[in-house]
Amino acid sequence: PETGIKRSSAQITVHYTKEVLLNRTVIAVINFPPKQIAGFISECLVLGVYDQNKDVILLKPDLPAGNGLKIG
Repeated sequence: PETGIKRSSAQITVHYTKEVLLNRTVIAVINFPPKQIAGFISECLVLGVYDQNKDVILLKPDLPAGNGLKIG
């Protein structure tokens, strides 16, 4: 299903640059209502785990997966 482009306020800049994230598949929850976070409207929750320094490491599928599939 087509979900369009979603914006997130995820704090992931320690391990990732914009160039690394471009066209990368991530796992995110997109059916939450938009939430304002410090002047920014976040439209989805990007999922990750915290490393030992409490910086986010993104979750990603280990096999090819289409956009918009349900998390199970």
